[in-house]
Amino acid sequence: MIVPTDIRSILTRRVLCHAGLLAVLLLAVIAAGLGWSRGFREEPQPPWVFESPEMRFKYGSIGAEHDAGIPYWIFYVLPRVFPEKFRQDGEIAPGGYAALGVAWEQGQELPVGFTKKTIGFPRVANNCAACHTASYRTSSDANPVFVVGGPGHTLNIQNFFRLLIDCARDPRFNADILMAEINRVTELDLVDRLLYRYLIIPITKKRLLEREAQFAWLYRPDFAEWGRGRDDGMNLTRYFMVREPMDDKFGPADIPDVWQLAQYRDAESRLPNYAGDTHDVHSVMIDSALGVLGAAPADKRDFLGQVKWLQDYLSVLQPPKYPFPIDAPRAVAGKAVFDAQCAVCHASERTGTRIPLAEVGTDRGRLDTWNKGAAIKANRIVGEMGIQRRGLVEEDLVGYKIPFLEGIWLRGPYLHNGSVPSLRDLLDPPAARPRVFWRGYDVFDPQRVGFVSEGEAARRVGTRMDVSEGGSGNQGHDFGTGLPAVDKDALVEYLKTL
Repeated sequence: MIVPTDIRSILTRRVLCHAGLLAVLLLAVIAAGLGWSRGFREEPQPPWVFESPEMRFKYGSIGAEHDAGIPYWIFYVLPRVFPEKFRQDGEIAPGGYAALGVAWEQGQELPVGFTKKTIGFPRVANNCAACHTASYRTSSDANPVFVVGGPGHTLNIQNFFRLLIDCARDPRFNADILMAEINRVTELDLVDRLLYRYLIIPITKKRLLEREAQFAWLYRPDFAEWGRGRDDGMNLTRYFMVREPMDDKFGPADIPDVWQLAQYRDAESRLPNYAGDTHDVHSVMIDSALGVLGAAPADKRDFLGQVKWLQDYLSVLQPPKYPFPIDAPRAVAGKAVFDAQCAVCHASERTGTRIPLAEVGTDRGRLDTWNKGAAIKANRIVGEMGIQRRGLVEEDLVGYKIPFLEGIWLRGPYLHNGSVPSLRDLLDPPAARPRVFWRGYDVFDPQRVGFVSEGEAARRVGTRMDVSEGGSGNQGHDFGTGLPAVDKDALVEYLKTL
């Protein structure tokens, strides 16, 4: 049968229409697949990250890549495009991210505490090890020893926060300049080149600039620099999570160690954090991890699983042994001094509980940055995320926690705000303690038990600490300052054994 021309034309148009629709549908499927693959597909980290608990702690993701991650290739080229923004005490510092005092193991692509994970595209974020990894050297020509769970006394976290914002504010943070630098170091495929140019770079710039208002207080000239090894943790919570308006409260404190956290399970009154701000370790772990994420977790179940793993690991993690020779007879004599002078607080039922500020007499800035109202708001915000925990203590704070002393040799500088460079200096009356020193140099001083804080090398590497600046007072804790010198030296020798 012969089909009339007009019918053939109609059939042809229908076939072409159907073919066109199929083509559009196919293109839509391909586009959706590419969008998911290059934007949202989550890949597991490589097996070496999980070879040991220590490696997992140092490089394992806790989920921060979703909202707080920096695209890997942008992270890679920032030091090449903006070398002048990597600064130390106001001066340009060489070495890129090493200028921030990060712990960086030989042979590793990223510093300790910096995680790399592909969620559509490779992203870099942080985990708890960024702040809680200590380093020391036994001499100026020795390699550093990295200690997980220790206080990151070399890390300049304030400069890291400001670095990302300062780069994003710079007009050079644009697709033309960043892509030119990225193309010099890698060959992205066509899809990734288009994504970086038209989506990833503009969105990253926008997200970083959104942090500017929340971090405005980091730029205040009337506030002292945190310097290496310190942060202003409760203000970070107030301004970043609670979104309170900026005020004049300022309370920098040393980044703490996180060894043997099981000690805080022994008694209801033993509270973590410097001022007993939180009811229990589980709550501290959740809140700290949320601070790293910068938002509600993308996968709540995975997030809580990561928190549980971290808590289990840190509950039993032991501090390192003192790496230098110890004068045993002197240490025995020092034990007697410790039992008579120090044990009533540091080896008793009081350990881990608050000591009233009037009794210890140290700088009150850290206490003043937090209050009952902020605790109530923070607890409500976490609850609205669907996360259950005992949370922050909903009361005004009256004093500082009496610390356990395990690994005390590696926890300098001393006092909660890091205002005393060594244990031996802590046994001098406050008026005789150093007024200005440099913190963040990692060569250890076995005589005074602390880190070298004077001299050309300490000045070149460290950040200046002036105890006359706000929140940095070195007054108080005058216990043992009246002892004879021989007893002080013996006491310091014993503290090396803890």
